[in-house]
Order: sequence, then C-alpha cells, then structure tokens
Amino acid sequence: MQPRIPRQSAQEQDCRRPDTPTDDARLSDELAAVVCGARRRAVRDGDRQIDSAHLLHSLLEHDPDVYDVFGDGPQIARLLGYLVQRTIGYGLRWQGSVEDSGAVPVMADGEGLSPLAASAMEHARRRAAGRGDTQARCIDLLAAILLDPQARAVEVLDRAGIDANTVRARIDGRRDEYVGGDTAR
Repeated sequence: MQPRIPRQSAQEQDCRRPDTPTDDARLSDELAAVVCGARRRAVRDGDRQIDSAHLLHSLLEHDPDVYDVFGDGPQIARLLGYLVQRTIGYGLRWQGSVEDSGAVPVMADGEGLSPLAASAMEHARRRAAGRGDTQARCIDLLAAILLDPQARAVEVLDRAGIDANTVRARIDGRRDEYVGGDTAR
C-alpha cells in the first residue's frame, strides 16, 4: 500500500534552500519559507498535496505585507479561525481530493503542490517578472491564488466574509510598493 503522503527528503524537512539553481531560485527567501511552512502543514494535516489554503495560512503567518492587505478587525480573526480548524472541521471534506478547478492550466512540474497551487506559483513568478523583479514575493503568490474563484483559499475567504476581489484590488493598488527587491517582501 502506498503512503498517503509523499515522503519528504531531508532537505524538504528542514526547508533549506537548494544548493543548485532550480525554480526555487526564482522565489524570494520569504516565499521559500512560506512554501516550506505550507508543506509542513500539509504533511501534519495528512493531506496529499499543498493546496491554496495551506499556502494562504502560511502566507499570513510569514509575511506582514500579506497580513496587512487584509486589514484589522473581526474578518481576519475569522479567517485565521477557519484556517486553524481545517483538520478538525471545515477542511475535512477536502481530504483525499485534489484541488483543481479546471479554470487554470495544470502545471506538471509542481511536485507536492495541487494543480491549482502549482499554477498559482507559476503565475506569481510571471507577475514578478512582469514588474522586472527576478524573484516572486509572497504578495505575488497571494494575488495569484486569488485569481481562481474555485481555489480553496478563496472558499475560506468567502466563508470568513472577505471578498477576494477586494483583496486583489488592494494588492494591485499597492503594486508600486513591491517593485524591486530591496524594499519589497
């Protein structure tokens, strides 16, 4: 019988960046830490793949710019509550299923990522390149995740009373803040 969760290499377990150049080299250090945190969360939760909700939870934990784009108040507390209770309630229906709405093209090289999450990672890289940045940042990934209304992260946002389009508009309104690697997160 195959294990439900893919085995992690020692490198994946301690989440150090690879010594050889790969696609990870196109991620900021902060975004690499987010992916690592999402991977640990998926493994701990018993999920087969990292999905957009794992990424959203990790983004909120690791990057203050992402947290700030949601603002203060009861909605962010509700959002964090839904993300935390994923393994005991809200997210149980996702266990054993693959996150793929069909609205985005499936990326074949996203090892350990759901098809939707892999597409979001690639979109984040393209978004960064479009503004002349060599590395995708956390805010790029958040913007990419919010593009697909079928993403689990968007479903959690909706449940928490947060409109994904409003969040994307806030991100786009602050786009100039994320240009260049020195000041952006």
